[in-house]
Formats: sequence, structure tokens, C-alpha cells
Amino acid sequence: MALSSMTGFARGQGGGGGYAWSWEIKSVNAKGLDLRFRLPPGWDAVELPARSRAAAALARGTIHASLTVERKGIPPGIRINEEVLAALMARLKDLAARIGAAPPTLDAVLSLKGIVEVGEIEDEDARRAAEAAIVEDFSATLSALIANRRAEGATLARVLATRLEEIGALVARAEAAPGRRPEAIRERMEAQIALLLDARDRFDADRLHQEAVLIASRTDIREELDRLAAHVAQAQRLLEEGGPVGRRLDFLAQEMHREANTLTAKANDVELTKIGLDLKIVVEQFREQVQNLE
Repeated sequence: MALSSMTGFARGQGGGGGYAWSWEIKSVNAKGLDLRFRLPPGWDAVELPARSRAAAALARGTIHASLTVERKGIPPGIRINEEVLAALMARLKDLAARIGAAPPTLDAVLSLKGIVEVGEIEDEDARRAAEAAIVEDFSATLSALIANRRAEGATLARVLATRLEEIGALVARAEAAPGRRPEAIRERMEAQIALLLDARDRFDADRLHQEAVLIASRTDIREELDRLAAHVAQAQRLLEEGGPVGRRLDFLAQEMHREANTLTAKANDVELTKIGLDLKIVVEQFREQVQNLE
């Protein structure tokens, strides 16, 4: 399965039944999936099915979906409010009989507010058909957004694979560093233990033993190197697996950064310290890119 970025953009449009519409969907990074719709008044029926389709297709990202709808080619219609007209005529007839007034003229009656309504007369069947077509066009636009996100995800995958190769190479350099040789480690331990022995008048035998054990543990970076190698291997497997693996890769990046910090603190050797600092930089670059993944 391909990797996907959380950033992308797509636009789609359609029309039918006297309506013309367009969708615009953009997505940006987020910890989870956040769907935000902006619809014209009166088109709320479109949101629920569109939201369901987006939730089924996407795993992460803040999604902004905007819909615009226009009516085209529909001549204005005239509608007479029969109920209001009937009530008004009955009232006028009763009033004319009581005061002997002349019956009202047609133009006078039709000019009264609420009797005649001029505007676009909407056909309910055409409206329902337009809503269904708008939802289908949302799906098509959503597919274009997903394709855009996957194209960027492919670029990110290549960048991340390069960063992992660099991390692996730095781990190999640390493994082969002269400061990792047993004799070099022994020399550093002997020097630090000698300092402790010089201060033995301030420490009892148990304390000296504890300090010697601590020096030995701080000098050995075997555990950090093994964990870094394991994290790199697991990250490479996730890249090959694809899909919404951004969160798991971000967790691995945090773990690699922690191991690089510990390695640098324990190095006590110029070259190993430099390798540790380089590791921290590359791991941070890796994590920055991972945070763009779905």
C-alpha cells in the first residue's frame, strides 16, 4: 500500500437539472481526522453522506471541503398564494357589503403584499437529483485529493528512506569507531577508576564498587546501537508496508532521538560524540518529514 501525505488539494465541478456546482477540498496536517464542511444555505442534506465517504477514505488530516451551488437557465416564475387571496377576497366582500364600497379591482388586489410571489420555482425532484449528483461529485473530487496526497507521499517515502540509510550508516560508523574497541574502553575506564582511587579516602569500598559499575555502564553504548539498528529496521518495514503509518513512524523517530541522546551522553570519545550529534540531526530531519505522513 502506498504512503500518503496529509497535505493535498483538489477541485471538481458538475451540473444538471438547472444547477451548477463546484467542490474544493484541501487537507493539512493534524493528529487525527478532522472534517470541516462549508455548504450553501439549504444544502445540509449533502453533508452527512459526503462526511461518511471522507471518513471511510481518509485516516488523518484536517479536511476543508467547500461547496458552491448556482441555479442556471431557470426563468423566473409567478406563483399566486391562493389561500391568502381567498381569505382577502372574503374579507373585502364582507367589508364592501357593510360600508357600500365598490368592489376592489384586480390590479389593486394583486399589488397587495403576499398575494403574488415572483422568483425561481424549484422542482423537488430536480433538487433531490442535484443533491445525489453533488455527493457523487464529492467522491470524485475526494479521489483526486487522495491521488494528490499519494503522489506527495511517494516523494516523502524516498526522502525518509534516504534518512534511514543515513541513520544506519552512522550506527555502522559508531560500531566501527576506534573508541568502541575494548582496549580504548578499558583505557577510559582505568583512567576514571584511577580518579576514584585517588579519592578513596572520601569513599568506602562499597561506594567505590558502585562508582566502578556506573562507569562501566556509562562507557558501553552497545544497547543504544542495538536499539537504533532495530528501530531503523522496523521503520524500513513500515515504509515498505505503506498505508497510514505516520503515527508509528513518529513514535520510532522519538525512540531513535532518545537513543541518540543517550549515545552522545555516554560516548566520552570525540568521534563517538560527533557521530551522536550527527545522529540527532538526521533523526530530527526524519521526524520532521514523518509528521507530514497520514
